[in-house]
Amino acid sequence: MTGPTLADVLKTRPNIHRHLTEAFTERTSIGWHQPTRAHAATGRPLSVVLPARNTAYALPVVLDALAAQQTAGPVEVIVVDDASTDATFEIARRHPAVTTAVRLPTRRGSATARNIGARLAQAPTLLFVDADMVLPPHVLADVAARASTKTVLTGFRHNTVLRSSPCGWVLPDGPPSLAADHRVTWTPPANTVLPYSGITLSERLDGRPLDATDDFQTLGCGRFYHDWNLPRMVVTALLAVPREPLVDVGGFEEEFGRLGWGMEDTHLGAALIASGCLVVPLRQAVGYHLDPPDAAAQWQAKLATWPATLAHYRRLLDRPAPSGRGHEFATATDKHLTEAEVVTP
Repeated sequence: MTGPTLADVLKTRPNIHRHLTEAFTERTSIGWHQPTRAHAATGRPLSVVLPARNTAYALPVVLDALAAQQTAGPVEVIVVDDASTDATFEIARRHPAVTTAVRLPTRRGSATARNIGARLAQAPTLLFVDADMVLPPHVLADVAARASTKTVLTGFRHNTVLRSSPCGWVLPDGPPSLAADHRVTWTPPANTVLPYSGITLSERLDGRPLDATDDFQTLGCGRFYHDWNLPRMVVTALLAVPREPLVDVGGFEEEFGRLGWGMEDTHLGAALIASGCLVVPLRQAVGYHLDPPDAAAQWQAKLATWPATLAHYRRLLDRPAPSGRGHEFATATDKHLTEAEVVTP
């Protein structure tokens, strides 16, 4: 191994972004956390990438919400179906909001699906959205107006369920709540070793990670807020990243998908931070994250594989920070695409 490890590089990267948010407000007269009108995104293209597996229960509502986005910027929507066994691909290929639908013949994992979407994307900014994530109509304009080549923009999620009605499925009344995201309101267990920092809290904590870290700014240079560090704030349920740095670090580490669930977004966050990107939250960008009908069983299955993915993430932290991997990224994703069905409705 040559050069500093990824963990060592993270300790040298601050996350002070106030100059960017203040400059945006001064230039546009729009508050950084203020919902954005469509015209602010004029001329600012966006590629929306949705990895999907067995999400037919939610995908029509998700795609309808994307079709209803109020933005003046060019938008393409790429759905990558990870070998679903339900109607996910048929829904994607027929929906008018979808620019490109891809179906993988065998399950590869969400890291691979996102990489394929990134490879096909044309815009300089990629917005990763879960295929069960319903966005308010201003979110694409929020992202497009603020995106830059050195910012990772994080949105938030409010987990909920779809309710049935005589007219079909309906969302809860009212807008999604920022406080529902664990990065905003967090109650960790006491007398239990926390998995990321290794500390043990002696009493119950009413945690406020977003507020207590000044919008993640004090998490720079490898610092923690109890069990939260900066890479953990990078969650692909709703996440915008600049395409060029993502390609340079090699995209998402696909081994995570082979091992099980989770950690590929945290590792991507670490790699992008090491490359010089700042992680900046958008408090107004909150979507409804729709639980599947068998949410409890799925959650248990995910947690069963999480120790393996966490261990792999720790191994990667001890390796050099990834860079110069654009050719490797292109080769791997092109191979996947030769085996996939690609439809441009």
